[in-house]
Amino acid sequence: MTKKQNSKQYDFEDRTLMYAKNVRAFVKKLRVTIANIEDGKQLIRASGSVGANYIEGNEALSKKDLIMRIKICRKEAKESRYWLKLIDLNDEQEKDRQYLIKEATELMNIFGAILNKLK
Repeated sequence: MTKKQNSKQYDFEDRTLMYAKNVRAFVKKLRVTIANIEDGKQLIRASGSVGANYIEGNEALSKKDLIMRIKICRKEAKESRYWLKLIDLNDEQEKDRQYLIKEATELMNIFGAILNKLK
């Protein structure tokens, strides 16, 4: 891998880490309801799984393993978007939700593009 590609790899690791951290900050500010607690747990798991699987994909032992990890990344980004849409929140939190939904959608698209290039 060239130095430039390696730099992009770690930039994307940072981006997925920031996404997971931003989701956690968002969840901390939610109203405490049974639904928000359960949906928040699912959202935290899915958002963290995006970056964790990307890092594992970077260490893949085969192309097949890499493709599987990237598919999981895309799936988890899509799932976290779903949980974001279910969360019950106040009007002032809607801007944060929309930002996170946009980021999840961009991550899904990026992982989709990576998959297309790998095939």
